[in-house]
Amino acid sequence: MASVAESAWLQILEGEELAYLGTEPARAGRAEPFPDDLDPRVASALVGLGIASLWRHQAEAWEAARAGGNLIVTTGTASGKSLAFNLPVLDLLAREPKSRALYLYPTKALAQDQARALQAFGLKGVKPAIYDGDTETERRWQIRKWTNVLLTNPDMLHVGILPRHDRWGDVLSNLRFVVVDEAHVYRGVFGSHVANVLRRLRRLARAYGAEPQFILASATIANPGELAAALLGEPATVIEGDAAPRAERTIALWNPPLTDPELGLRASSLGEASRLLAGFTQRGLRTICFAKSRKAVELIHRFTVERVDDAAAKRLAPYRAGYTPAQRREIEGRLMAGELLGVTATDALELGIDIGALDCAISVAFPGTVSSLRQQWGRAGRRGHGVAVLVASEDALDQFFMRDPEALLSRIVEAAILDHANPRVLDGHVLSATFEGPIDAADAQTLGPEALERAAVLPELKHTAAGWIWAGTDYPAARVGLRSGEPESFTVVDRETGAVLGLVERSRAYSTVHEGAVYLHLGEQHLVRELDLEARTAVVSSAAVDWYTQAKKETQTAIVEPLRMETRLGLELYFGRVSVTEQVVAYQRKSISGGDTLETVPLDLPETSFETEAVWFAPTAAQLEGLEEMPKLLSSLHAAEHSLIALLPLWAMCDRWDIGGLSTNVHFQTGLPTIFVYDGHAGGVGITERGFERFEGWVEDTARMLAGCPCSAGCPSCVQSPKCGNLNELLDKAGALLLLRRLLAG
Repeated sequence: MASVAESAWLQILEGEELAYLGTEPARAGRAEPFPDDLDPRVASALVGLGIASLWRHQAEAWEAARAGGNLIVTTGTASGKSLAFNLPVLDLLAREPKSRALYLYPTKALAQDQARALQAFGLKGVKPAIYDGDTETERRWQIRKWTNVLLTNPDMLHVGILPRHDRWGDVLSNLRFVVVDEAHVYRGVFGSHVANVLRRLRRLARAYGAEPQFILASATIANPGELAAALLGEPATVIEGDAAPRAERTIALWNPPLTDPELGLRASSLGEASRLLAGFTQRGLRTICFAKSRKAVELIHRFTVERVDDAAAKRLAPYRAGYTPAQRREIEGRLMAGELLGVTATDALELGIDIGALDCAISVAFPGTVSSLRQQWGRAGRRGHGVAVLVASEDALDQFFMRDPEALLSRIVEAAILDHANPRVLDGHVLSATFEGPIDAADAQTLGPEALERAAVLPELKHTAAGWIWAGTDYPAARVGLRSGEPESFTVVDRETGAVLGLVERSRAYSTVHEGAVYLHLGEQHLVRELDLEARTAVVSSAAVDWYTQAKKETQTAIVEPLRMETRLGLELYFGRVSVTEQVVAYQRKSISGGDTLETVPLDLPETSFETEAVWFAPTAAQLEGLEEMPKLLSSLHAAEHSLIALLPLWAMCDRWDIGGLSTNVHFQTGLPTIFVYDGHAGGVGITERGFERFEGWVEDTARMLAGCPCSAGCPSCVQSPKCGNLNELLDKAGALLLLRRLLAG
């Protein structure tokens, strides 16, 4: 049967589009018997589910949990991480059913999936319940009273549980385990907020006499111990040797053909993905196709249906946000039962939802991190030979991987970076913590010493004999959105329904939700009809247009304080704090098909300023030899800045939209030609510090990307940026490559 399936997909993965075809070998598992001290009722439940032994990493997690202290399990997809954290929890509850465990998930679908898995053990006395925004009001008090495994998300913990801890006293006083699944998701601004929420949880549990153990589970990342310590404020034992078996997997990199070599334009990645999906499913191969947006999901599904016969079309379905829970459960059930042959999905299915045995996984465009790509590819071949395909977009990173597959396939996964002490993130949590109870010196052990320092300068707090207390009249946690780095965010509102579509940080609002902007929400187009600066609201309506908008900005970057300086690659490399001042002065409407400028519209918007972290350097005279004349100097620096920004996501788990930059022929403080790359979030969350630490590898990757791009003068696959404030004017690809090569030779 395997040879038949293999010939089926081999027939499809042919042609000039195939940039790489290779195989990852199978791996045998390393099993161990159940631990002697495992409760017999739990052991019996495992056997009832067909589990007769543990993988070695699961046994190590058991041993670490029994020894006390926190731990983080970081192994591959389908390696049994859920059992690694469920085992100590189930063992505890079998012995002490009045104990409590709290499970945190970043999405509601994952909590639903885990609740089903816990029920499947059939253990008497284990009572899981989901507590989130969908939980009916009349059930909430019942859940507080009787559940001993509470499944929720960080947002509900932050705004619905911790501020009302008096209602949760029984849970907090008996809290023994806190499970944080998909921990790699908690990075950047979101992770920095969640780190503070977890510190507040530790503080309140301690106030109720409990010291819960934290068990984190993560996809493979470069810094699991560092991430766990950053999230918890405490160390954690790292369990990372993946001992689960793995089937052989074929890896294919698929590059849509060039339609305009001079401009670097390629055929649609959505069309190519639908061709592959149709080919696989027509041959009976069960396939999941991941796309970045809801619109892309629907288009790939539609294109695929048009390519297959009626019988196959009925066995295809899209899966995305916006469907009702019932619709989602139906699709998941049909997929697990084998009724569906092909599903097109957003990354809602990337995380650990069990969707059964699949033959093929297609990723449309690099999802942003190697870790995320591995999660998607891990969906295929869990029980037999699998096929994993990356269909490239024209983005610089995608094309870099198509030209240099080993840069992707041999790359160590990224580091997850966060900074809980960023004042713009921390201040709201300090206020929230004082609402939950006075803060005194002892709280430095859980909240961190930085929280005490901030408490002393926040005007809404009052110092009393009991410590710092909340002197306001409102509910401070309600002010703090966990997904934003700034308290002063703009709310994006749908004009027709009044629904809140999202929040945009003030520092980004003028360039992304100005009047006339095309705003994308979950991949769907909306047109900004009005931007109310006083109410901080952007009113949008649904739109279907064949153009996009790009803001033109005037930017100044001032050095506030250098924090680190080292001589690297023959120049002085700095990391420190900078102030970024931006003014959006116009925007262009551009054709989606060809990128042609349709119209330039002036705007009258105020300046915005924010402090953040940056890495910067001034190339030496020798490194700039032959590039000194204007405009070649500025265009070479500008192209180098763009390409460095495009490649930084390889070293830190971030998106290029999280990073900004500035290049200038003479900076008013350095007096020299200077390149800045800065963290696009106010205060910074550690992204550019990672770039500082990995500067040599970052520059080397960037030079390889530029050298490998076949265009003659620069294109979207190398030096053009979709977010350039100068609208991609003055870009010299050859000059940038020469400069970067001289750095590497230096």
